[in-house]
Amino acid sequence: MVSVNSEAIFVGANKQTQVSDYNKKKQTLAFGAGNHIALWNPTNPEFNGVHCTLKGHCSEVTCVKFIPNSEYLVSASEDFHVKIWKFLDNNDVECVQTITEHNSTIVTLSVLDNLIAIGCADGSVSIWVRNSNYTNGNEHFKFGYNLDVQKGVYPLTLALSNISANKYLLALGGTSVHIFVHSFSLENDIILNCHQVAKLEGHEDWVKSLAFRYQETPGDYFLASGSQDRYIRVWRIRTNDLIDNYDEDQTKLTLLSNKQYKFQYDQNLKVAINFEALIMGHDDWISSLQWHESRLELLAATADTSIMVWAPDEASGIWVCASRLGEISSKGASTATGSTGGFWSCVWFSNNDVDYILTNGKTGSWRVWETKDRTFWHPSLGISGPAMEATDLSWSSNGDYLLATSLDQTTRLFAPWKLDNNNVERKVKTWHEFSRPQIHGYDMVCVEPISETRFVSGGDEKILRSFDLPKGVSDIITKFVDIKFTSESNMPEAASIPALGLSNKATTDDNLDENEEQDNNERETNDNKNISYDLVSALVTPPLEDQLQRHLLWPEIEKLYGHGYEITSVAVSSDQQLIASSCRSNNRQHAVIRMFDANTWLEIKPPLSFHDLTITRLQFSHDCKYLLSVSRDRKLAVWERNLENNEFTLKYEKEKPHTRIIWDCVWVPKEFGNSFITCSRDKTIKIWDFKNDDYELINSQKFETAVTAVAVHQRVVDSKIFIAAGLENGDIFLYSYGLEGFVEILKLENKITPGDRINRLRWSSSSLNNKSLLASASVDHSVRVYSFDLFN
Repeated sequence: MVSVNSEAIFVGANKQTQVSDYNKKKQTLAFGAGNHIALWNPTNPEFNGVHCTLKGHCSEVTCVKFIPNSEYLVSASEDFHVKIWKFLDNNDVECVQTITEHNSTIVTLSVLDNLIAIGCADGSVSIWVRNSNYTNGNEHFKFGYNLDVQKGVYPLTLALSNISANKYLLALGGTSVHIFVHSFSLENDIILNCHQVAKLEGHEDWVKSLAFRYQETPGDYFLASGSQDRYIRVWRIRTNDLIDNYDEDQTKLTLLSNKQYKFQYDQNLKVAINFEALIMGHDDWISSLQWHESRLELLAATADTSIMVWAPDEASGIWVCASRLGEISSKGASTATGSTGGFWSCVWFSNNDVDYILTNGKTGSWRVWETKDRTFWHPSLGISGPAMEATDLSWSSNGDYLLATSLDQTTRLFAPWKLDNNNVERKVKTWHEFSRPQIHGYDMVCVEPISETRFVSGGDEKILRSFDLPKGVSDIITKFVDIKFTSESNMPEAASIPALGLSNKATTDDNLDENEEQDNNERETNDNKNISYDLVSALVTPPLEDQLQRHLLWPEIEKLYGHGYEITSVAVSSDQQLIASSCRSNNRQHAVIRMFDANTWLEIKPPLSFHDLTITRLQFSHDCKYLLSVSRDRKLAVWERNLENNEFTLKYEKEKPHTRIIWDCVWVPKEFGNSFITCSRDKTIKIWDFKNDDYELINSQKFETAVTAVAVHQRVVDSKIFIAAGLENGDIFLYSYGLEGFVEILKLENKITPGDRINRLRWSSSSLNNKSLLASASVDHSVRVYSFDLFN
């Protein structure tokens, strides 16, 4: 029986301000990643990444919250649904309820032990109550109340607080300069007397974040609010005898107004809210706020790419910045001027006397800082992954590392961390991103290695770009992944991005002026060559996010021109001599294959013309004699290569081998014969064998939905090959094929497969712990690696 393990899940966090939450009891961070929820233990000493993804939503997840003191997790999405997830005793997680009553994107959530407040993009706000009479078949949470929000105000943030027994406050911030406070009571699962009791004034722009904090003194609370006006305001909420009796100072500016907002909850409870402090110091919108669980300190994540910890000074009571993490923002860059940088959500917790701060940015990656003395924060290894659809992937020539492209405009290199810094083999080998070779201005679509140290990629521009491995990245991969490269003497030291360009430039020691002081925060340009080779060579763990963004690029060595539209597919012959590529097209003129010499970078003309629509996949045969092409026009073609002059002629063709679009194709191992496999939207994979001087269909396998990716392991066992098929719904099947035809070996479990269409599947020619490796790239933003004990 073949077994499968999920080795790695690389997926980026969504760019939403309430997309993450941490459960201290389970030591689990949950965050929205595409249309699913990723679960990760950030304190795991082995640095394991995402271990599970929860599938269920149909659109991007916008909010994730753990319900305190319970086994529940709540998520919301652009699909208008709110899902309640329950952690089971066997560590599985299942969706136990879906709230479908909303008619617009859910933009904000707030939770307490027994309440969920939901804010929608249509302006509606509702409160849901845990059903205390829950039995099997009933709802875990039932509708409680719909709030009336001021006309023209749309919620962006909500915060719930239990101020006394069954009495609650709900603070609402949104597309208004005011904060709206509602009060209500809860009796027998019924919400009573819900109405607006205060409208807090002071902010000068939309309110993006709200957070309540309970004081040590009962009846004394803080509410922090963050706004697009770049200010944080702290409000104090007191009850009954703790209320100060003073008259408002009418001479104060509105910004510093000390107006008291008083209201009588009932005969036994009087409440007053007043402005406590104004926190200034951020250069852009306040994205997310969180109070420390045990100290009077406030964490703020902002769009200026900084994380700041604020605390009141013991002597004066003035709120001052206790710590600042992140990066120094670019001068003049702000959200208002079109900058998309910054941090989105933040998490702050303590574990074994160590404080952790986590935040996600525009690249989808998580940054982690930790401290024991609350003075010096040390960056720690986080996780990373595509922030948008993963479009393609390819193993290196030797199968040792994985390259993946994404619509987030990056090419990333993933590999297993095998050796510690002291060159000792790790007991548990975890996968990490070791380099980000390409950070581009266009969405990336395809990638293929030319050699172990060179690859070519294409995207939503009309040219292909090739890159060489720099010495800095080579040293890191050798150090941690135990891969030896033979051509180190010819490698550039590193690469830099010109400030106004898209091409990574090579840098060497000769380019650097030894007497020139380098500003490590200055952006790399072709003039200052601000690349720190020493920095990357001194790493003791796989690189952190800021190092991936700045120091681990690969220099670009050549551009290949010729196509008239966006590149869709690229293939490289196994003899490393030829590069074939195709582009988008709706006519025969542009649906051509262009061939390039990988040594001279010159196009071999004329281009190959046969197809009428976009070519979806190109594949060279293992002996490099043939090129297989499939297209949206439902045709396939086999081109024969003249090994003397590298010219190609159309040798075999099939007008309609499938009834729908052909998505993928792959040659079977040479030992198995002269055959290839195709897969299509018509829900079939078909195997074609060379007989009677032509390729003939010898077998096919039907599935329940469209087959979008297919891969064949290059090892033949007992005259059988192993075929992996990826479907439009994210399912992955493993089949063997031999004399008895297609035999299903296994279907991967739903909890470890992607949540959307598979764009590419690839088997590695190498192995890890004697297990075969299969990688997948999918629309759900994830790149995944699986291991199979096929041959044990």
